[in-house]
Amino acid sequence: MAPLSRGLELLESAVDYALGGAALVTPQLLSRPTPCPGWDLETLLDHVSDSIAVMREAIATACVGAGPAAGHPAVWPDPVARLRGQVAGLLGACAAARTPERWVAIGDHDLTASMVAVTGAIEITVHGWDMSVACGAARPVPSGLAAVLLPIAPLLITPATRPGLFADPVRLPGPARPGDQLVAFLGRQPRYAAPGPASA
Repeated sequence: MAPLSRGLELLESAVDYALGGAALVTPQLLSRPTPCPGWDLETLLDHVSDSIAVMREAIATACVGAGPAAGHPAVWPDPVARLRGQVAGLLGACAAARTPERWVAIGDHDLTASMVAVTGAIEITVHGWDMSVACGAARPVPSGLAAVLLPIAPLLITPATRPGLFADPVRLPGPARPGDQLVAFLGRQPRYAAPGPASA
């Protein structure tokens, strides 16, 4: 497993990529479908912010419930601004952590702080891809980032932990770039295109 210093580097790369996708979001696009079945873009943004809040609290306090952080409002006027704020908090918590191999509890799962950081990089990366697809952009996951995450992802996302988090892996017809391999492992069709708005 990558040490926390490497985890922070991966998080920063994942954040840069994901925020590039989030920058494409406009209020008019929030109702667009995403590669996550049943989720529109606004729901996806809220989910990512909630997940990041849990990871940040876990690294900062060593113990947190698995659900959204308590006390946040149900509706945010600007979900992209909220996402940026949560990301900044997560990176700050990782940078401030002094013992990367200390154990933290997220719900009923025990992980090291470094594992939380790398897990965050995987989730933020794939959801950054989801955002860009929902916005109609073709922004593949950077090959360098994907190549590092690919061998780590199966260690964290196993047949036992996958249900409820990611769809089954998508079989690719032939050789593919690392970014396509990563999103396929995480249950996405690499060539997925979000359908356009429904006709009135």
